[in-house]
Amino acid sequence: MKKYGVNELREMFLSFFEEKGCLRLNSFSLVPHNDTSLLIINSGMAPMKPWFTGQEIPPRRRVTTCQKCIRTGDLENVGKTARHGTFFEMLGNFSFGDYFKKEAIPWAWEFLTERVGLDPERLYPSVYVDDDEAYNIWLNDMHVPAERIYKFGKEDNFWEHGSGPCGPCSEIYYDRGEKYGNGPEDVMGGEGDRFMEVWNIVFSQFNNDGHGNYTDLVQKNIDTGMGLERLAVAVQDVGSIFDVDTLKSLSSQIIPAR
Repeated sequence: MKKYGVNELREMFLSFFEEKGCLRLNSFSLVPHNDTSLLIINSGMAPMKPWFTGQEIPPRRRVTTCQKCIRTGDLENVGKTARHGTFFEMLGNFSFGDYFKKEAIPWAWEFLTERVGLDPERLYPSVYVDDDEAYNIWLNDMHVPAERIYKFGKEDNFWEHGSGPCGPCSEIYYDRGEKYGNGPEDVMGGEGDRFMEVWNIVFSQFNNDGHGNYTDLVQKNIDTGMGLERLAVAVQDVGSIFDVDTLKSLSSQIIPAR
């Protein structure tokens, strides 16, 4: 597998989904627009909430972006894990009432295995425990063995941030090998760094009113998020997101204080 740089991976992803009919958009502002549920943009889909709910018409029903994000909730994990940072880039492909699970799952697999070249034997999908449709796509259409497909509960495989669109999700983990962890926490879905989540397909089909009440959205949507730096960690086979080529180049310019 070629050890692509961060900038190469970003362009590969956006170009791939342009080929699938997605409109490439620039990163939105980190400051939310007309959204009082968030103080700052923390995911690729956050600026697009009106398109997911059907309140506004998107420029195209298929969109792809690389969104700049900030998550202060991860602050206590920065420097402790290989995968957490407060500022990061989130690669995303989105569908507003257009394609759904039958397309989104195979496209994720195609990009990771065929375009990037990750070993399919080291990829482990997870699904929401009640999402039989997604499970069967992984098992029967993608031919991933049942022992490599994990079912998790709402805490792990149901995506929501504040009020707005939400739904079950299917994540894809990459096994980095024992050299990055062999303790009890280094298992699929664990807190260790051996299995790194690189892709999350959210099947956005509900609306959360902010008080835990869920209603069906008028249209079913896809909200895919993939941490660009995390993908680079897997591709470049480095210790953490701070060791990928772009961040390492920046850190090398820092002169220690005397």
